[in-house]
Amino acid sequence: MSLSSPSPTRRVPAEWEPQAEIWLAWPHNLETWPGHFDRIPQFFDHWVRRIAESTAVRVLAVDDVARQCESRIGNVPNAEIVPIATNDCWIRDYGPMFVEDGPEPRLIGVDWRYNAWGGKYPPWDCDDRAAGEICRYLDVPIASGALCLEGGAMEFDGGGRLLTTPSCLLTPTRNPDWSKDAIAVELHRQLGVVEIVWLDGGGLRGDDTDGHIDQLARFVDPSNVVVAVCDDASDENAAGLEENFRQLHLWGDATTPEVTVHRLPIPPARLIHGTRAPESYCNFLRLGGDRVLVPTFGAPTDDHALGLLRELTGADVIGIDCRDLVWGLGALHCASRDQPAAPRSAD
Repeated sequence: MSLSSPSPTRRVPAEWEPQAEIWLAWPHNLETWPGHFDRIPQFFDHWVRRIAESTAVRVLAVDDVARQCESRIGNVPNAEIVPIATNDCWIRDYGPMFVEDGPEPRLIGVDWRYNAWGGKYPPWDCDDRAAGEICRYLDVPIASGALCLEGGAMEFDGGGRLLTTPSCLLTPTRNPDWSKDAIAVELHRQLGVVEIVWLDGGGLRGDDTDGHIDQLARFVDPSNVVVAVCDDASDENAAGLEENFRQLHLWGDATTPEVTVHRLPIPPARLIHGTRAPESYCNFLRLGGDRVLVPTFGAPTDDHALGLLRELTGADVIGIDCRDLVWGLGALHCASRDQPAAPRSAD
């Protein structure tokens, strides 16, 4: 879908562009990792340190959670604890969506409505307030978005093209009174989106978000997209992921500039308490153009994923073992929010 209204004044920077910092929320919700939480603070400790090697990290935590966080990462250079309360750690979905605004661009934060993936996991009151509180902490102007949506449902190329799924935006539990066309107009107004790909082949089994795009397809630059596929035709994920690949391949040939679509096979099935773990290498975290942190799962497909992303990005690609984190049904991109560097005005 292309939007033909006047040229937008807003732009969502791509994640490979320069970044000011990465935002995380320190984990504290035991129900997110039932019977498995004890391993999660250690994971975040290691992850914060890897990010901070190149990029500043700000971590949301208050009261006892902040004290626990301080005991782990208080001595990490380039890391800061910010006193903002949360219900859960999946800040990609409720954090501000940073955009460049205006002909002499300034950074603003779009604060969308948030209800924990269609009301699945109450309470979500703190998470819904967090975007505005982060913007006020940064003294960044806030734009209030009318839609209920999550950051993991949106994938941008930095030039106005967006990948998303109707299963996450066009749902009665999120936006019951919105049509696809009305949603497109709001995304154009708030984010400068000029072209939307509505990918509807299907999401991963075990994914409780209804099919976030950051588990299914990601831009690595304006001309290349990686797409989660399954090489085992008997796998329950195979048919839907193959349809996603088909749709994106057709779009890639038709869009301008053209986009080459690359297959990124998911790991073999792994069950957690009888439920399929939603494991995908698409859930990587870009740290600007130079580094990429990629979830790994102790699977035979790990090396291929790291190699393909290294080839496509030309960046330092680092695997992060996410077998513990994914018990919470998300991985690196889900649990982080990138803040672009301040835009530079044209000379």
